[in-house]
Amino acid sequence: MMENLLNDISEKAIKSKDFNFTPEQIKNNWLGNIPASEKQISEAENKLNIRFPADYKEFLRITNGFSAPNDVEPSFENIENIDYLKNVDEFILEAYSLVELENAIIVGGISEEQYFLLLPPKAKNEKWKYWKFANWMAGEQPFENLKEYFEDVLEFVNKKVTE
Repeated sequence: MMENLLNDISEKAIKSKDFNFTPEQIKNNWLGNIPASEKQISEAENKLNIRFPADYKEFLRITNGFSAPNDVEPSFENIENIDYLKNVDEFILEAYSLVELENAIIVGGISEEQYFLLLPPKAKNEKWKYWKFANWMAGEQPFENLKEYFEDVLEFVNKKVTE
């Protein structure tokens, strides 16, 4: 299911010619990379001392990173770049004073104007949180899961194609 979403986003975004894509992305009609290996996923989990949610692992098994389809979405990072937000952008923790950001993992948008964050559960009965976060938005934009996020992206890309 997620692979279909990513394919649709890639095809429609590239077709729209609304953003700069590489010749390779245009040729392959794909904004992703080669999949991450189980070893790469395991090493990242060990480095961060967490276990990623199943849908994020599914994403990594499809593509180890995914370019932004436009200028309002973050590019998803290669697994080797994934880290705690506090290690990447300490200023944002100070600027927003949100307790949730203290353990946030940045999986998209490093060196961009918007981030995609995974927030680990604090208790066993809690679920992972998924946030798109940018200084140009009023607060975070929460998603139930990655599927919901990519469906939202596809809807946005579809609107741009029909404009």
